[in-house]
Amino acid sequence: MLWGLRMNQIDKIRVLDSNESDFDDKFRQISASEMAVNDSVDSIVDEIIRAVRDDGDDALLNYTNRFDGRNCRKVSDLLVSCDSLEKAKMEVDPNVFEALKLAAKRIQAYHQRQVQESWQYREEDGNLLGQKITAIERVGVYVPGGKASYPSSVLMNVIPARIAGVDEIVMVVPAPNGEINPSVLAAAALVGVDEVWTIGGAQAVAGLAYGTQSLRRVDKIVGPGNIYVASAKRKVFGKVGLDMVAGPSEIMIICDGGTNPDWIAMDLFSQAEHDENAQAVLLSWDETFIKQVHASVKKLLPDMERKEIIEKSLFNRGALIKVRDSDEAAALCNQMAPEHLELSVSEPEELLLQIRHAGSIFLGRHSAEALGDYCAGPNHVLPTSATARFSSPLGVYDFQKRSSVISCTSKGATSLGRVASTLARSESLEAHARSAEYRIEDKYY
Repeated sequence: MLWGLRMNQIDKIRVLDSNESDFDDKFRQISASEMAVNDSVDSIVDEIIRAVRDDGDDALLNYTNRFDGRNCRKVSDLLVSCDSLEKAKMEVDPNVFEALKLAAKRIQAYHQRQVQESWQYREEDGNLLGQKITAIERVGVYVPGGKASYPSSVLMNVIPARIAGVDEIVMVVPAPNGEINPSVLAAAALVGVDEVWTIGGAQAVAGLAYGTQSLRRVDKIVGPGNIYVASAKRKVFGKVGLDMVAGPSEIMIICDGGTNPDWIAMDLFSQAEHDENAQAVLLSWDETFIKQVHASVKKLLPDMERKEIIEKSLFNRGALIKVRDSDEAAALCNQMAPEHLELSVSEPEELLLQIRHAGSIFLGRHSAEALGDYCAGPNHVLPTSATARFSSPLGVYDFQKRSSVISCTSKGATSLGRVASTLARSESLEAHARSAEYRIEDKYY
């Protein structure tokens, strides 16, 4: 056991050693997905979705008044006017607005490189094959607005959609007691959101998916939310497209012991402060350094504004883990597939070669994850709960669709038709076979 401490003697955060006989079981426990379905939440969400689908505007209005402490008389009261959006740009702190503009510029520059282009090629017999890229027509962006407001989420979700060429972008954001952070509205005005509705929760997701008398349905919904939002997104998938169903935020840090331990402790806090179920994990092969980070955690925590949330997060799912070497650290990282990964080592590019599963990767001691959350350029909407094993950060490609293009000449239809006919008849699909055979010209046999 690392430096002789037992689990019940360690306050706030687990300290583990990969040499322990039961380490594999402990690591599986802390890396287990936190996206489990909650039956009671699902039942409430089912009711909300049915009501919005059946009653439209009335349900949107009733649930918003009920859950957000509003007293609106008509659905149009939930729509933010263009004047209010422009006014927000004047009301927000000038330093904040300038920071938003700089972040937006960097996010745009990064995502501009992700644009996919249509392509075609012609075969020897004249057939034309290709792929046509088109943008999604209408997208709904969910922006959290309960415990905290996230103007940065507005930028991260809307800018790639605009670059992709989306025609219409609709934003929904809860406004508890009718209040909304002007920086969220200012960000929406800055990036040109077409409609902003002060609606949140499952009712907002249902409204975007099914449409109501006043809120037209969208083709895809993006953006994070609470457990009710996540449940609603799961349930409307298929009716609309989704970016992902996000779980609690995560950070894994691999450090060789050469970084200031206060920096690492604060990097762990940066994700732990999001949510009691967020996850912050450090891997290091330097035992003395782990002790130093543990001391930094205890030293810095009392002064944190969101101390209680950080404490619960570290206690629930956090860990400081002593590993044998960098190879084992990389293997454990690939097993957990974290949302955020910091490689705080002397040769991060070398270690990067061993990383296969991670949402966003930060190289070197000065690359704090927080920079990626706001202004580095890459998107901060990332796969969580080990879904980085098969999915990617939000990007321009999430707002573009691909259509196959096939154009056959007479000669090409003959050569392909013979192959298609053979395969179709082997599958007992006569109409398929005859459809292909009709276009076969005898002179090419």
